[in-house]
Amino acid sequence: MAETIVTPLRPKRPCPECGRPSQRATFPFCSPRCKDIDLNRWLSGAYAIPVRDEEEDEQETLPGESERS
Repeated sequence: MAETIVTPLRPKRPCPECGRPSQRATFPFCSPRCKDIDLNRWLSGAYAIPVRDEEEDEQETLPGESERS
């Protein structure tokens, strides 16, 4: 019989938290612990994209300079 080589569906990547090899059950993480650490960062807002308030934008315009519509 000829052996067939099975190509994995996902490339092997290191865990984004600790760098160890990822596991199938917790992909892309290596363990439930690393998965929970990442989830906690998302839920606590650590991964939030900073935004600027409209008030800050208005204050940055120079005095005497009119805003164009």
